[in-house]
Amino acid sequence: MEEEETTVESYEPVIGPAHTPDEAIAQPPSAPEIAPPPDPVPVEPASPAFVYALGQVEPRFPSLAIEKEFAQAAGRSENGGLTDRQALQAVISERQNRYLARRLCWVFSIEGLEAYILAPRDPADLELLIEAARAEPRRDDLDVVIGERGPIAPPEACNGLGVPMVAFDQLYSFDRDSLVESVPRPESIPQKGEEQFRQATGELFDRIAQMADNAGATDEHRALNYLAVRYPAIYATAAEAYGRNASLSGVEVRPSRLSGVRRILDIVFSYTHRETDVTEKYFVRCDVTEEFPFLVTKMSPFYER
Repeated sequence: MEEEETTVESYEPVIGPAHTPDEAIAQPPSAPEIAPPPDPVPVEPASPAFVYALGQVEPRFPSLAIEKEFAQAAGRSENGGLTDRQALQAVISERQNRYLARRLCWVFSIEGLEAYILAPRDPADLELLIEAARAEPRRDDLDVVIGERGPIAPPEACNGLGVPMVAFDQLYSFDRDSLVESVPRPESIPQKGEEQFRQATGELFDRIAQMADNAGATDEHRALNYLAVRYPAIYATAAEAYGRNASLSGVEVRPSRLSGVRRILDIVFSYTHRETDVTEKYFVRCDVTEEFPFLVTKMSPFYER
């Protein structure tokens, strides 16, 4: 029997013609590139809004419940013959009634208008508020508040009164006459001019305190209020000008040429001679960058440039 031969055919791969550069094989479209998101723009924190204001502190009841609670506390005390304000001051001054003092609404008014609601930054400073609630308030009573202004008070804070809150760090009280008497008389003014000097001091203080819209919130007003209660040289300059038959013709606050990183202001006082109409100017430089202003340059003659 013959064996059959098996023939195995060989196959060679068929290689097509090579592609020229102009005949490149088409590739599937690639996904579009997505640009990375831009870097967020840095947001600088808002600078704090400081307050240096002159006015009067007045305690109020924020709600009917607090008022009724005060009436019960007053009924337990011996307040016969006292006025309402005297009774209020007597009750909140007692140690066992301090919880009422903490719940009162402390309104700070400027020229008779409600400007702020005060809150002590340190709870121990509640004593300062109680002392400011004088038993016999007078029109010339003054309080100085130094602090930081916050948002508008919520309606429940003070019976719906919508004014900014101020967290204060310093609060001190005096009256106008005490301030006028405490300003030292300069040696350039003789003893016989004492009365005239006091009158000049009182007039200049009134001019500063009664300037329009002086709520002690702008840098300009903070500087003026600081000088009014902390820098007696402005009163000595005014008294000397009055002695030369000059009158105060203007008070101007302008940015100082020295301002840079810090906010520095020039406070310019103008005095005009009543006969010759010649104006002399004096200025003092004040730094208001932070909560507590301070003096940079003492009172000096001012020359326009």
